[in-house]
Amino acid sequence: MKNFPKKFIEKLNSVTNKRPATVIQHILKHGHITTEELENIYGYKHPPRAVRDVKEQGIPIETYYIKNSEGKRMAAYRFGNPDETENKLSKVAGRTILSKALKRALIDKYGARCFIYWETMDEELLQVDHRIPYEIGGEQKTDNIDCYMLLSPSANRAKSWTCEHCANWKEKDDMFCVNCFWAHPENYTHIAGSIQRQIIITFTGNEIEDYNKLIALVGKEDAQDTIKQLINDYLK
Repeated sequence: MKNFPKKFIEKLNSVTNKRPATVIQHILKHGHITTEELENIYGYKHPPRAVRDVKEQGIPIETYYIKNSEGKRMAAYRFGNPDETENKLSKVAGRTILSKALKRALIDKYGARCFIYWETMDEELLQVDHRIPYEIGGEQKTDNIDCYMLLSPSANRAKSWTCEHCANWKEKDDMFCVNCFWAHPENYTHIAGSIQRQIIITFTGNEIEDYNKLIALVGKEDAQDTIKQLINDYLK
């Protein structure tokens, strides 16, 4: 374990909230923690959020990349410069309260919908997230609710994974994110740098029967191409 200043160690050990404390103690013992370890050992399906919990305690965290046992690239996290440690405990408490207010304001304006899948769901399941990732754009003005978005848990995980593996994770260009599907699905020019457009179709209720018929006729592998062809035929 790397030798850290006594005050920094005291700061680390003062964190008692379960998720950030788990991350902190693992890094203290092993020097770093990976996305695989966060998921496989501790069951955190949203690793970047667990790491963000540590950052919000005022503890500097660095992201770098290593290869797993299969040779695939994955993110790893370690402590940054102890001199950059800040006392943000009071701000964290304040932010939690603001997040509830932001969530209410977003639901009042847009409804209880996931901004990515655009499906209506239980308000309790929806999560408030920065449109531009916190790691890139920093904290946004909370009086402008349109700096934030409502996401279902699965959409939030998908966004975090995509953003973390995007080239802009290192470049940190705010405008790149502004024009990305994952920040502004209602008006975008690219998806994580790729010139693409995306429509996510969710089948519910009686529509599930239509989905089952489609899969039975063409199979899952050809379903997307079939839908595209149907759209193309309709627009002719």
